Amino acid sequence: MKYALFVGCTTLARLPGYEKSARNVATKLGVELVDMPGSSCCGTTYLETLDHKTGLAIAARNIAIAEEMGMDIVTVCNGCTEVLTKANKELKEDSELKKKVNKVLAEAGKEFKGTVSVKHYARMLRDDVGLESIKENMEKDLGDIKVGSHYGCHMLKPSEIMDFDDPENPTVLDDLVSTTGAKPIDYLNKLECCAGPIMGVRENVTWSVGQDKVNEVKKTGDMMVTACPFCYLTYERAQLMNEEGDNLPVLHLPQVLGLGLGLDEDDLGIGHNNIDASSIVEKVI
Repeated sequence: MKYALFVGCTTLARLPGYEKSARNVATKLGVELVDMPGSSCCGTTYLETLDHKTGLAIAARNIAIAEEMGMDIVTVCNGCTEVLTKANKELKEDSELKKKVNKVLAEAGKEFKGTVSVKHYARMLRDDVGLESIKENMEKDLGDIKVGSHYGCHMLKPSEIMDFDDPENPTVLDDLVSTTGAKPIDYLNKLECCAGPIMGVRENVTWSVGQDKVNEVKKTGDMMVTACPFCYLTYERAQLMNEEGDNLPVLHLPQVLGLGLGLDEDDLGIGHNNIDASSIVEKVI
């Protein structure tokens, strides 16, 4: 299996552990993630509210790169997944809009054709690699570790466009965590937004919401797992801003899977996490 990897801005600039673990886990599972030459920002979830056509053109340019490569796109960011998926769907269904956007893309020597699909890393693992195959590749047991999964908003919604999992009762992250032997937990505010999107205008609210969710997970869990760079940063930063209490380790999804697959801490970039995860690593058998 081979995919065009769309890393996105935040992961590339701020979360080397996420990128490194995503690449190495994919390799371990026989998946080749190929860099997209000349890819840019996805177009961001905010731009379409200011200039819809420009937002579409930016997203379409990235999709066109994958089309030139002849590969479907795999993303590691919930926001990038939503932006590229929405643009892909809208341009495939609206021929007039497609013509207008392609007129813009022509200035950069690109053309959107509508020949590839976009999927989140978690979706690729579940639907293309398969849970049973992942489980068969596990070399170590995370059975004593209780994990609180955070799904985030943009991976699942708007559900009529994302068409992925049940937005009101998602299981994909829990199912992937379960392949390691670790135990997914339910907690009170599991499906609530991390509040990262309002960080720039109501920062204190973001940290408060983030800490509330961390506190809920801590009641019965040993760690959190995320599959979105912004959500990860929110839960990590919320704890670092709070001087009271012990911090709860937050790991990226491929870091958790990688521990079960027998990859070492360096291969998974765990040293780049700002909250000490040694308590989790020590429990891996």
